[in-house]
Amino acid sequence: MDIETLRRDTPGTANRLHLNNAGAGLLSRSTLRTMTSHLELEAAIGGYEAADQERERIDAVHEHIARLVGGRADEIALFDNATHAWNAAFYSLEFNPGDRILTGRSEYGSNVLAYLQTARRTGAEIVVVPDDASGQLDTTALADLIDDRCKLVGVTHVPTSGGLVNPVAEIGRVTRAAGVPFLLDATQSVGQFPVDVAEVGCDMLTATGRKFLRGPRGTGFLWVRPEMLGDLEPYVAETASATWDGGRGFTWHDGARRFETWEVGYAGALGLGAAVQQALDLGIDEIGRRAFALGARLRDGLDAVPGVSTHDLGTRRCAIVTCKVDGMAAADTAAALAAQGINVTVTNPVQSQFDTENRGVHPLVRLSPHYYNTEAEIDRAVEVIAGLAPGARAIRRRDVRS
Repeated sequence: MDIETLRRDTPGTANRLHLNNAGAGLLSRSTLRTMTSHLELEAAIGGYEAADQERERIDAVHEHIARLVGGRADEIALFDNATHAWNAAFYSLEFNPGDRILTGRSEYGSNVLAYLQTARRTGAEIVVVPDDASGQLDTTALADLIDDRCKLVGVTHVPTSGGLVNPVAEIGRVTRAAGVPFLLDATQSVGQFPVDVAEVGCDMLTATGRKFLRGPRGTGFLWVRPEMLGDLEPYVAETASATWDGGRGFTWHDGARRFETWEVGYAGALGLGAAVQQALDLGIDEIGRRAFALGARLRDGLDAVPGVSTHDLGTRRCAIVTCKVDGMAAADTAAALAAQGINVTVTNPVQSQFDTENRGVHPLVRLSPHYYNTEAEIDRAVEVIAGLAPGARAIRRRDVRS
């Protein structure tokens, strides 16, 4: 992987030390050109006409995403974000009083709110599967909790609030053996390291374009196992998802496109396709190895700083690193890093409700490198955070007094 060439193709690396890829990755010039050229085409000949002219490239986006996750093009539906993709899958399931939804402590906040709403509406029950000693979802406990009342296992692969990588392949083996649908939120994993739906064994998977895939904001997708379609009733019917029968009825379109809507931001969709193709060309295995290595370097460096603690769980940890500087609010730490040109963000308890109930560590500073970051950038971030630690602050106070 030629890092210098990749950085030249990434304009943002010239301006900032970007460690917020779990929020939004930096666009490459090639992705940017793909998007702007389509917008220019729309301006030149009209939006409908541009879509007709570029139909082959637009349809190929489904192919690219399918290759990325190990599925088929007809199993992919495009969305304007991952939350809408996840909602399309979740709200297509039917829940009744006494039904159970099993999830983990690391579940994403918007998913939790959807569970709570559904429990309120239907009388279904939310069951939080406990973690094992490492902090990842306990698959033995999951298997013990599954019974004939369980209608869904919904799990976040990598939480928004840390480097944990849940054991999703083992979760998939448990759900397949029990015949229970498995909805995987892969928002923070797809694009960061390999995710193959056949290996995972999930029935539905959702992801975004804007994070580790380095695609544009306002893009996302849903993958659905074909055998699952008969158990799902899309909660929106419109001209892109269904065909009118000429009377008072309709039929759903074949495959996952029954979840799509007619209106699509084609510049964004093409940008997503370009970003996915770039990841495929680079090799998602190689991307994963480098991302994990940079994350480990950052985590080890922070762990070596007195007065700084990291808070990532699990036996396998990815390129998301969370930390806290003793005696300093996470927002103040993030602001101090921003003043040094380093992009990070802060975890939000509202986005990690069950984790907050269990640990109470949030908010934390979240740093998330990606493959185009350099080792020197990682070391620079550690150096700046070390300068914020209590010992360094005490030295500065003594220097001021003297």
